[in-house]
Amino acid sequence: MSSMIQLISPVDGRIYAERHCADTVQIEQALTAAATAQAQWKRRPLNERAAFCSAAADAMLAMKADIVPELAWQMGRPVRFGAGELRGFEERARHMIAIAPKALATIEPTPIAGFRRYIKREPLGTVLVVAPWNYPYLTAVNTIIPALMAGNSVILKHASQTLLVGERFAEAFRRANLPEGLFQNLLLDHQQTASMIASGRVQQVNFTGSVAAGKAMESAATGRFLGMGLELGGKDPAYVRADANLEHAVENLVDGSFFNSGQSCCAVERIYVDQKIYPAFVERFVDLTNQYVLGNPLDQATTLGPLVNPGAAEFVRGQIVDALAKGAKALIDPKTFPLDAPGSAYMAPQVLVDVSHDMSVMREESFGPVVGIMPVAGDDEAIALMNDSEFGLSASLWTQDLAAAEHLGDQIDTGTVFMNRCDYLDPALAWTGVKHSGRGVTLSSLGYEHLTRAKSFHLRHET
Repeated sequence: MSSMIQLISPVDGRIYAERHCADTVQIEQALTAAATAQAQWKRRPLNERAAFCSAAADAMLAMKADIVPELAWQMGRPVRFGAGELRGFEERARHMIAIAPKALATIEPTPIAGFRRYIKREPLGTVLVVAPWNYPYLTAVNTIIPALMAGNSVILKHASQTLLVGERFAEAFRRANLPEGLFQNLLLDHQQTASMIASGRVQQVNFTGSVAAGKAMESAATGRFLGMGLELGGKDPAYVRADANLEHAVENLVDGSFFNSGQSCCAVERIYVDQKIYPAFVERFVDLTNQYVLGNPLDQATTLGPLVNPGAAEFVRGQIVDALAKGAKALIDPKTFPLDAPGSAYMAPQVLVDVSHDMSVMREESFGPVVGIMPVAGDDEAIALMNDSEFGLSASLWTQDLAAAEHLGDQIDTGTVFMNRCDYLDPALAWTGVKHSGRGVTLSSLGYEHLTRAKSFHLRHET
């Protein structure tokens, strides 16, 4: 008998769902079925693949009424925001389907008399998607739809905390009548996942998660020469220049810091503010933060739900305690958020000032509702501090000077530079990171390059 996975809800600490992990026979059958189905799927015209994928997206959206509260029970996001993830799911799915003809088109170099030369995009084979719980539909769709559009088969291993999301994907493709074996959802433990990667029977792994888990993925893939896409989190900075629209910057940075209880790889976790506007910025930031309603995510009035589990909340509380011991000052009184309590997954948002890069909260990924704010003398100091990190996923600049934003953006070590917005993925742009934020690309036409291989034809037809 395979091991049992229990999904403990952050809402009330009770078991919300439990399932058995796949056994050895099921894993073997899945790998065989994926390879068999893919051999036929890659020969299907692109418009047929698009019809299946579009039907699956339609089927997923038709389940919205069930998905939104289900998400709250699984990972704690308030139901008032649950539909937003499905809107993002649809935006990304539709975009990647729409750009596939151009992204996968044959490349033809300058003609040479007597020769026919071109480069085709060939599918890789079977793609293993290892998806996280924090944005379980968005992160998974980034690879699943383009992988299928490119002619691959897909095996999804979703996080145990959101195991029902994997089942929703399977149901959507079943309703779309996708050929059997092309998409499969497997519940796997860590060792089973590593064994599948090491088997040589998957050709690409796309993983979103922690740095430590990313290293484990690479270790499992050693010597297999397979593709590896790793999105490993961040410690994303923001810089508010003196010329910024203050109200706009505060409103968006509060949201960017605390949406989803800060549990986002591209959440804003550290903010640098020009010293000339620093006092006004902090005052407004604290006022807006105090307006959050911490509560049961099934309640429509709740704007801040619990973290995924008590352990995650205790890690963030520990960072705050460490910062305070080193001289930081906390500007939010947790007592104004009655559900906040030691040992609970429910945690008040926190704003820290008098912080420095000697503190864990300014260096290690928090993945929770805390942000440190520092004054800076100007652009040079801000850029130095933004780059003083082992992460590099996204960074935001708040200014009314477009030329300055482009100039400063060139100096930031990051995958994405935002101006006057944050914590957003545009499916037309490459989603990627540098340093410990990972490697590889999803979304945009470049995302297709990591799900295909080039095959060149050099044909001499005149002799």
